[in-house]
Amino acid sequence: MTYAKIIALLGVLAMGAMLIYSFAVGDFGGEGGELLSMPWGLTSIVDIYTGISLFSLWVVYRERSLPRSLAWIASFIVLGFFSAALYTLIALQGSQGDWQRFWMGQRAPQEAR
Repeated sequence: MTYAKIIALLGVLAMGAMLIYSFAVGDFGGEGGELLSMPWGLTSIVDIYTGISLFSLWVVYRERSLPRSLAWIASFIVLGFFSAALYTLIALQGSQGDWQRFWMGQRAPQEAR
């Protein structure tokens, strides 16, 4: 589980740095339009949102609170896998070394909690 935490933390740091850089230096409107005009740019967008959709299904399953799940999903849509890496890191930390609790969250059997 330690390796998973390290990978999640590296994801948070890498995505955080890239988001800060992109917002500071990039032109979201101009570059976004250019990105969507290219086949591989469009493929990347579809790929990202497919991943976000699948990841979101896991979050909805894991969480008992629909508002909490929706807040996380909104964060995934706006900030991408920065939020997903952060969610994963929080879930890993909260599972206290129990993989069943990590994957199932609030749905894990009582003895796993």
